[in-house]
Amino acid sequence: MTAPESSAATEPAVIEPAVVELGGIEPGSPELRVAAGPAGQGGDGSTASNLTIGVDVGGTKVLAGVVTPDGQVVATARRETPAADVGKTLELIVEVITELTKGHQVRAVGIGAAGWIDETRSRVHFAPNLAWRNEPLRDKVADQVGLPVVVENDANAAAWAEFRYGSARDAVDSMALFTVGTGIGGGLVLRGEVWRGAHGMAAEMGHARVVPDGRLCGCGRLGCLEQYASGSALVRAARERAQADPATARRLLELAGGQVEAINGPLVTQAAREGDPAARAAFAEVGRWLGSGMADVVQLLDVEIVVVGGGVVEAGELLLAPARAAFVDQLAARGSLPVAPVVAAQMGNLAGVVGAADLARR
Repeated sequence: MTAPESSAATEPAVIEPAVVELGGIEPGSPELRVAAGPAGQGGDGSTASNLTIGVDVGGTKVLAGVVTPDGQVVATARRETPAADVGKTLELIVEVITELTKGHQVRAVGIGAAGWIDETRSRVHFAPNLAWRNEPLRDKVADQVGLPVVVENDANAAAWAEFRYGSARDAVDSMALFTVGTGIGGGLVLRGEVWRGAHGMAAEMGHARVVPDGRLCGCGRLGCLEQYASGSALVRAARERAQADPATARRLLELAGGQVEAINGPLVTQAAREGDPAARAAFAEVGRWLGSGMADVVQLLDVEIVVVGGGVVEAGELLLAPARAAFVDQLAARGSLPVAPVVAAQMGNLAGVVGAADLARR
């Protein structure tokens, strides 16, 4: 499961923080937002006993926020992550929590961590982009901040934020989140609860095998979905097309200074928006694989709604249109029976913070 990145969906309204220094985030930044509360909830939830802190820990940043029960982020603090230094990462997590508690009385802390979390939500078994190996993160943080702490997978936290406050807030029973970035992560809500599995490691959407004996994945398996439907796969597909038929990739190569190896995700998106055939074909290919993967999850679990987040979804319909088309095609046998809608995520960069904070409240 991987950390979700920002989406192109409409941003929630910006609010001004109070009392606490923002740790490098300016008022009005896209990383300081308010999420719309779920239907039927009222008030700003700002009483001291209801406030919680969510901390999103990824390979590049530690981002924390004070969150109300209706999903409003009233203050944030951010630090850069020293990914290779376990002790320093712990120190910075404690530092941002301490900074925020100076201005707000909170009842608990939720930490969304990019890695495999055990079923007790206390220990990080393994983190691919951090140095955590069998790390008792919950107890170490709780000992230093003096508050109840839970640890959650970051994609689970993001899924919960979308279910409670974002694109899936009208769903009653279930949803699936696909986060499409460098790799593919995922989160599931079933029967109104985060589904973690027997060992805390469910919803590895990106590591479902879609091509027997296919491309080697970083997880060690062959043919995983993220090798065909991720941001990395998008760049690979665009480079292959530019190399094989430069005439179809004129604009893309122009943006890349004529160097195939300089092609990256943002350039593929820009070129596709400008009509470059190779870039558009790369999006169509990735979208088809993504739609097929989403259809498999719906066939297994029959969720109410599928939400697509992560950095690649900033491309909007360039990705979502072919993904929806493949998704519907793969489920054609359902005929007139209901099929889950596929929508873009709404919670953006604060999804992990809001979701972790709300899970700490439960």
